[in-house]
This record gives sequence, structure tokens and C-alpha cells, in this order.
Amino acid sequence: MSQVLAMNSKQLKERMDRGDDIFLLDVREDWERSLASIEGSEHIPLMEVADRVQEFQFEEEIVVYCHHGVRSHHAAMILLESGFKKVHNLTGGIDAWSQIVDPSVPRYR
Repeated sequence: MSQVLAMNSKQLKERMDRGDDIFLLDVREDWERSLASIEGSEHIPLMEVADRVQEFQFEEEIVVYCHHGVRSHHAAMILLESGFKKVHNLTGGIDAWSQIVDPSVPRYR
């Protein structure tokens, strides 16, 4: 069985800048999404991921993120169990993204 791959914010930024075909999935709650997000990401709250995998079933590489990386790891496990092969968890979540890559993305508690 495949395992969740880790990707840090710097690696994700480099891949995005190169134009790599990555499906970026935000699994936070609506209120969190309203505060901050990574441009180009799709939003499906964690509790809906299992029921909505058909919406992105043809994506070959997925990077999942949340606030700090715990919920996104859980979502990544769900995706692997659903048959996706290349699933990454964004280490440190959007909080790390804000600190390392894009300080214009607000941090929150």
C-alpha cells in the first residue's frame, strides 16, 4: 500500500512556479478558508473528502493542506485508501506557507 508523501512549502512553491500539474486541496473548514488560502487551491472540508473524491478522480498528483498538517494527513490517508497513488501532505500546512513562502497570507489561531 502507498503511503502519504510529505512536501514542504518551499518544494510546493517551486513545483507551482514550474507549472507542474498538481491538484492542491484545502481540507479546512469554511471559516478558515475565509481567513486565508493558497491561490489555486480547491476547497473540500475534511468531513466531505470521502464523499467527493469523484470530483477529482482523474488527478494524478494531489497535495493536501490544512492549518498545520494534521487534518490534511488524515485526508491524504482517505485519498490513498480511495485509490489515489501520489498524495502529498503539506508539512506545516498553510501556517508554514505563510511563514516561509507568502507572508501576505494571514496567519490565524
